[in-house]
Amino acid sequence: MVMKMEKIKKKLNGSNVLIGMLTVQVIATGLQLLSKVILSHGTFVFALTTYRHVVATLCIAPFALLWERESLKKVTWSIFFWLFMIALTGIIMAMGLFYYGLKDTTATYATNFLNLIPIVTFIFSTVLGMEKLRLKTKIGKIKLLGAMLCLAGALTITLYKGKVFYISHNHKHQNISKANENVVRGTIFLMCSCMSYACWFLIQAKVSKVFPYKYSATFIVSMIATVQGAIVGVCIDRRKASWKLGLNLQLITIFYSGALATAATFCFISWTVTKKGPTYPSMFNPLALIFVTIAEAVLLGQEMSIGSLLGMFLIIVGLYSFLRAKTQELTQIGLPNPGDAEAPPPPENGIITRPKNMELPILARENARFLPTPVEVAPAPIEKQEDKDEEKQSI
Repeated sequence: MVMKMEKIKKKLNGSNVLIGMLTVQVIATGLQLLSKVILSHGTFVFALTTYRHVVATLCIAPFALLWERESLKKVTWSIFFWLFMIALTGIIMAMGLFYYGLKDTTATYATNFLNLIPIVTFIFSTVLGMEKLRLKTKIGKIKLLGAMLCLAGALTITLYKGKVFYISHNHKHQNISKANENVVRGTIFLMCSCMSYACWFLIQAKVSKVFPYKYSATFIVSMIATVQGAIVGVCIDRRKASWKLGLNLQLITIFYSGALATAATFCFISWTVTKKGPTYPSMFNPLALIFVTIAEAVLLGQEMSIGSLLGMFLIIVGLYSFLRAKTQELTQIGLPNPGDAEAPPPPENGIITRPKNMELPILARENARFLPTPVEVAPAPIEKQEDKDEEKQSI
């Protein structure tokens, strides 16, 4: 009975991570559509970035101060530096560049580049030793195949169109947000944003080991990002009109992006990275493309094509192939989830084996193999046949 309860608990914990990542993608879908609309109407990128993180700081502050107040005292200069880098790479660079790319292209086109993040993250983490390619194993081949299928699906949606059709009667009013003619510049922005996001996931993995407090970390990162965004924004555009707020869709987008797309999403992703590693969250990004494509077709009357449907199919197959292989890999290694602060429960027999390879790089902990030290047991003494005969005679 106890074993069944433990299995159920493990399955629920795993499903919580899955539900959290799906929620992140739904939130991201709404953000893409709202952001495209307001950016097309002239909203300044860094004004949007700064204001959304003011809202995010206010939303996450109660959780950090009530539940993790003591953790704020543990912030050293080293930890502050890494939190600063998270804000710089994940918000100012990745998010800012993505907004500029979104402004110059379309929501679907820009979301396509988010599907390259798993590939770039996987390559970066392999080079840095956080992931092992393991091409000689079946699991390693499936992981690589899944990543390549995701990339193939994204490229199919981008390059192949095929027959076009509509699923909404509102396609006559689909010119709400047209793509800018400068697609080349937008593509460069999106590529740089993709690499910045990959670096952000890797830094998150490191910070989660030394500062595993997701609410406090998100609170500090949001404050740092607010200051960074304001400084960079003022350097680019000091006009009052660029920073002015009104009671319109822009204000709704700021509160939506600050409360959900920043505060809630950062907590979900930080928590997931500590549980599953840096590659796991990025593999869910292809789902945002599917959601954005469907939402644009239904709500804004955007066209759909055979190429988009084929690309979605490849993305789904590649996504779940990778995740299944990743889960099997962690199960075979037999490691606790990376970043867990709780110590593993003692074995039932009461004998604790001392693991080897304890002095491992903190970033490579996910791939470490802890081998128990063998205990030599002395063989039982062999009784001689003469002793047995003497005992029989005495009896």
